[in-house]
Amino acid sequence: MRYALYRYQLPFTQPLSFHGRVESVRQGLLLRTPLGWGEIAPLPGFSQESLAEAETEARACLEQLARGETPAPRLPSVQFGFDCARRHWPAQDKPLPEPYPLIQGAPQDLLKHWKEWLHQTPAKAKLKVARYPMRDELALIRLLLDRRPTLNLVLDANQGWTREEAWAFCGHLDPNRIEYLEDPCASFEDIAFVASRTGMPIALDELLVQGKPWQPIPQLKALVLKPMLLGALANSEALVARARELRLKVIVSSCFESGVGLGQLARLAAEWAPDQAPGLDTRRWLASDLLGADGEPDPACLETLYLRD
Repeated sequence: MRYALYRYQLPFTQPLSFHGRVESVRQGLLLRTPLGWGEIAPLPGFSQESLAEAETEARACLEQLARGETPAPRLPSVQFGFDCARRHWPAQDKPLPEPYPLIQGAPQDLLKHWKEWLHQTPAKAKLKVARYPMRDELALIRLLLDRRPTLNLVLDANQGWTREEAWAFCGHLDPNRIEYLEDPCASFEDIAFVASRTGMPIALDELLVQGKPWQPIPQLKALVLKPMLLGALANSEALVARARELRLKVIVSSCFESGVGLGQLARLAAEWAPDQAPGLDTRRWLASDLLGADGEPDPACLETLYLRD
C-alpha cells in the first residue's frame, strides 16, 4: 500500500457549537503516502470547504501522486494534509510547554464546576466568550481571576461582538489580568478601536485565516495559527516570520483534530514557537482517538475510501 485515504468519525464528549453549528461528532480524513500520514479535517463553521469537497479533491490528488504527478490542492485542509503527509519532519530537541486547558460551556455550569477544569492550577487557561449573556461571562471571569490570582487567562470571542459590545465587555475587565483577547470583532478596524480605548491586549486568529488586512498596534500581542484552516504550511510559516519580525507570540492552535493531526501540530509548534504553550487541549473533548498502542492509526477506527500500490 503506497497511497490510501480513510474516513474517521469520533464522538465528542458533549455536543459543541461551532459558529452556531452544533456538532456531536468530529469527522475527517486520514491520508497515507510513502512518507507518512496527514490529516484532512475541515472544521464546520470555520472552514471554507465541506468534508465531501475535501474528500473529492484528496482522491484526485492521490490519483495524481500514483501517476507520478505533483498535485496542487486548492482547499486549505487538503493542502495541510498533503504537506504533512509528504514532509520530512526534523527531530524534536526538547519537549514543548504543556498545552493550556480550553474551557467552554454555559457560564452557570462552569461557575459550579470550575474546580474540575482548574484543579491542577495551570499557569494559563483559555475561555470561550461572546456566546452567552455578557454579565454571566464576566461573572465567570471574575471568579476565575479571584480564585486563581496567578492565572493567565486567554479569552476567545471568535469575532462574536460588534465594536460597541466588545468595548463594553473589555471596559469591565482589568487588561493586566488578561493575557490576550482573540478576535473580539470581525474587522481589524473595530478590534484596533476597542484595543486602543480599553488597553486590552489582543491576538488575531480567524482574521488571519480570512486574509483580512491587519497591522501592528501596541495592544497586539500574538498571532494564533490554525494550520488546518490556513492551508499550505508555507502560509503558516510566512505568518511565523512576520510574528518574529514584530516580536509577537506565535500560538499554534488546533481544530479538534484526531491524535494524528494533534501530534503533527505539536511538532510544528516545537519548530515555530518552542517556548510557547500551544493551543492543543482539544483532545479532551473527543471521547476516543484513532491511535493504537503503537502510536499508529488503528485500522478498526477507519473506513477505507482509497487504496493504491
